[in-house]
Amino acid sequence: MNELLQFVVRHGYLLVFAWVFAEQAGLPIPSAPLLLAVGALAGTHEMNLGLALAVAVFAAIASDSMWYELGRRKGVRVLQLLCRISLEPDSCVRRTQISIGRGGARVLLVSKFVPGLNAVAAPLSGIIRMGWRRFLLFDLLGAVLWASCFTVTGYVFSGELERVAARAAYLGEWLLVLLLAAFAGYVLWKFKNRRRFLRGLKIARITPEELKGKMDAGEDVIIVDLRHTLDFDAQPETIPGALHMDAAEFEEAYEVIPRDREIVLFCACPNEVTAARLALLLRSKGITRIRPLAEGYEGWRRRGFPMSLLKDAPDAAKTVKA
Repeated sequence: MNELLQFVVRHGYLLVFAWVFAEQAGLPIPSAPLLLAVGALAGTHEMNLGLALAVAVFAAIASDSMWYELGRRKGVRVLQLLCRISLEPDSCVRRTQISIGRGGARVLLVSKFVPGLNAVAAPLSGIIRMGWRRFLLFDLLGAVLWASCFTVTGYVFSGELERVAARAAYLGEWLLVLLLAAFAGYVLWKFKNRRRFLRGLKIARITPEELKGKMDAGEDVIIVDLRHTLDFDAQPETIPGALHMDAAEFEEAYEVIPRDREIVLFCACPNEVTAARLALLLRSKGITRIRPLAEGYEGWRRRGFPMSLLKDAPDAAKTVKA
């Protein structure tokens, strides 16, 4: 068996813990290939399958629990950090909100199989104050399902390990070079996708200070809060006078949206993803006096500007059609 596989055998359990923990923490290092290799090594009696599975599950739960607690304590700000670390498009936050809104904690059963969803499911569970026991139960079941899928598959096909090892020995040091090149290419591809995604969202923003100035001056500005319902469960306050509308609902109402009034959209997404996308879409439909709020909800709240409860906000449908 070549040196690479011997390294996995010597440091197997520690390597599994560190690798799985790092991936679940948001780093772009997929652990599925490692779990397949560990399962194959268990099939040749080089490692213990049950112990390897337990270590992988423990690492996933430890990382997810950390993000759950950060989400509970820090709120949506932790999502901005996580999306930067994971190199996933920031729209993963909105997709996860929709998924959890529809499926609740059951989403945790399959989240580890879905890139993007996996990165933000745990902190978002903390943000929406999902019960700790409920989170732990479903996250544990999801981690067992995910880790078992790859380790057991590797175990079943462990008979192919010797053939793979022979090929690896033939390639020698070139195998390590190829693996490093593949990993670097994967990270670069992720990085480029994220940069392209952010470039596509370029549109002039209005700063919280500018919006505050317009409100203080009594200017007739329509402010629309596009945050998901789950965001309100965690932070029920909004900008005074803001309307709460779902992005899809606001888009469908574009024919009755006033063209002669300035419209400001804001959300709680990293990089104002939802607000920027909707503003660009509505501009293409002839609504030009529309801008997303720079830094979104968090930027306004962080500056200590006035906030009000959603129940005090005006009726959205009536205001938009006015």
